Amino acid sequence: MSVLAGYQREIYFDGLRGVLPVLPTDLGALERVAAERLEPRAFGYVAGAAGTESTARANRDAFERRRIVPRMLSGVTEPDIAVELFGEPMASPVLLGPVGVLTIMHPDGELAVARAAAGLATTMVLSTASGHPMEEVAEANAGGRRWYQLYWPKGRDLAESFLERALAAGYRTLVVTLDNHTLAWRPRDLDHSYLPFLRGVGIANYVTDPVFQKAIGHPVGEHYLRDAAMAWAAVFGDPSLTWDDLPFLRRHWDGPIVLKGILHADDARRAADAGMDGVVVSNHGGRQADGAIAALDALPAVAAAVGDRLTVLFDSGIRTGSDVIKAMALGARAVLLARPYAYGLGLAGEAGVRHVVRSLLADLSITMTVCGIPVLREVTADVLAGS
Repeated sequence: MSVLAGYQREIYFDGLRGVLPVLPTDLGALERVAAERLEPRAFGYVAGAAGTESTARANRDAFERRRIVPRMLSGVTEPDIAVELFGEPMASPVLLGPVGVLTIMHPDGELAVARAAAGLATTMVLSTASGHPMEEVAEANAGGRRWYQLYWPKGRDLAESFLERALAAGYRTLVVTLDNHTLAWRPRDLDHSYLPFLRGVGIANYVTDPVFQKAIGHPVGEHYLRDAAMAWAAVFGDPSLTWDDLPFLRRHWDGPIVLKGILHADDARRAADAGMDGVVVSNHGGRQADGAIAALDALPAVAAAVGDRLTVLFDSGIRTGSDVIKAMALGARAVLLARPYAYGLGLAGEAGVRHVVRSLLADLSITMTVCGIPVLREVTADVLAGS
C-alpha cells in the first residue's frame, strides 16, 4: 500500500476504535453535507454557477462520459504521482486553486488553507479576492509553495502594486484569470441579493494596498468600509483588456505566468505566441458563461495545440482520483481543486481542508494501483476507453 493510500488504512483502523471520519470521504457527498450545514448565502456563493448552471453540470458530465480501462498484473504497488511544473518538483499534481472570499466559509479563511497546504506539501494558489492580505497568507504558508492569482484591475498602478507585493511575499508563479473581468448572472447570489465584496468581505488585498488607499483618499477602517467596497466595485475587472496588454505582466512579474480561463485552441496559441508559460483550461467552474463547453471537452484540443510550447493545467469539476487521471490522460500536467476544499474549510476549518486533500490523493493513488498505472506524469489517452 502506498504512503498516500495509507489514509484509507488510517480511517479503517480508526473505525475499530469507534472513530469515524470528520467529513464524508466522497467529495460529491461533501457538497450535500455543506448544503445542509453551512449558511445558505455562503454555500450558494461557492456552489452557484451562471444562469441555469448547465456549464457546471457539463463539467461533471464530461468526466462521467470518459472511462478508464484497467490493466491487470501490472505490479504497481507504489504509484508515482509526482510532477514537475516550471522546473520545480511537486509531490502531487493537485494544486489548491484560487477561491475568493473564503472567510464566508470560515473566519480563518485563506490562512487555514495556507497552513493545510504547507503541511501537505501542496501548492496553494491565492486569490486576489482574499479575506486576508497576501502577506498574512504567506506567513501562514511559511515553508510552503504558493502561487498568486491576479484579477487584473482597472488602473495599471494598482495591478503593478499587487504584483510587487506578491513577489515580495514569496509567491512564485502568477495565474491571471481572464474569464471573470465582469460578474456573471448568478441566480443563487441574485436571489439572496448577496455579493460579499459589497459587504467588505474578500477585499483585504485592496484595502491594505497603498495605491488603493491613496485612491480612496482617507484611512480604510471599519467606518469607511462602505466607501472601500464602492471603490472596489469601481476597479474590479477590466473588460477592455486585449492580447496587446500581456507584455505589461512580463515587465512586472519575475517568474512563470499562466493564463487561466482558456477553452479555445487559438487562444492557447496566442498565449504561447505572447510568451506566456502556461494556461489553465477552465470555465471558472461554470460560474461565468452559461451553456459554455465543458472544460474537460476543451482540454484535448488545447493540449494538442500548445502542449509542446507551454504547460497545460486544468480545473473545473475535479472531484475524484479518477478525474485527475482522466484530465492528465487528456493532456493536463496538473489540476486545480477548488469547491471541495472550500466546503471542507466551511465544515471543519483547517482539518477539513486537510481531509479533502488527503482523501483525493489517497483516492488517486489507490485508483492508479487498481488500474495498473505506475507513473501518472507518463499517462496518455490510451488509458481511456475508445482512445
